[in-house]
Amino acid sequence: MTIMRAHALSLAASVAAVFLFGGCQPPGKPTSADIELNPEEVRDFAVLYRVNCAGCHGRDGRGNAALALANPVYLAIASHETIRRVISNGIGGSLMPAFAKSSGGTLTDEQIEIIVREMRSRWARPQEMLGAGPPPYAAEERGDARAGEGVYTAFCTACHGSDGKGTATGSSIVDDSFLALVSDQNLRTTIIAGRPDLGHPDWRHCVPGKAMMPQEVTAVVAWLGSQRKVNPGQPYPRNEETQR
Repeated sequence: MTIMRAHALSLAASVAAVFLFGGCQPPGKPTSADIELNPEEVRDFAVLYRVNCAGCHGRDGRGNAALALANPVYLAIASHETIRRVISNGIGGSLMPAFAKSSGGTLTDEQIEIIVREMRSRWARPQEMLGAGPPPYAAEERGDARAGEGVYTAFCTACHGSDGKGTATGSSIVDDSFLALVSDQNLRTTIIAGRPDLGHPDWRHCVPGKAMMPQEVTAVVAWLGSQRKVNPGQPYPRNEETQR
């Protein structure tokens, strides 16, 4: 009996040693991987991007309803501070919401910094710019809508039609509902960076061998902005006589 008891104690001691020195978890005790993090404790870029960004900007930043973020041209014109500000505060007059807690969102400043840093680290690929100098992210002067009409004719009609209402290769860009959902900055960014996911060229390739100048980008954005309607999305023309 004494021998059996000693054997049992020895076996228990051996099992305890395996757990203690072998790194095993006792049965039923959760590991760190089993413990769910609070949302503000998430530090993994893949998780942060998937939950907050992928729905609009697509898996791996390749674009969806909104522009592709894994676009070297976009990351060349939008600085670290610009992207951080856009994520934090959103873009007025567009579908881009504010994500920072200080602006009513759900992300901490540290989480936003992780998203911006990892986007640039993973997707910038500066070697693909080949020394090209794109127009600046923000307009440096007020655009001339009348001049912009001529710029549109020169650079955009092949895909979007002479009246901007689209062709077989490009959608309408004067649709009132569309223009109501995009800001001038969004239009500018799309013209410069393109939409690779939709086959939209960047500022260098709208016309073969002729890149758009910064003032031309500013002017065509002004022309597009002038097409916006006061009451977008209304299917019927407003008749002032019937309102009296």
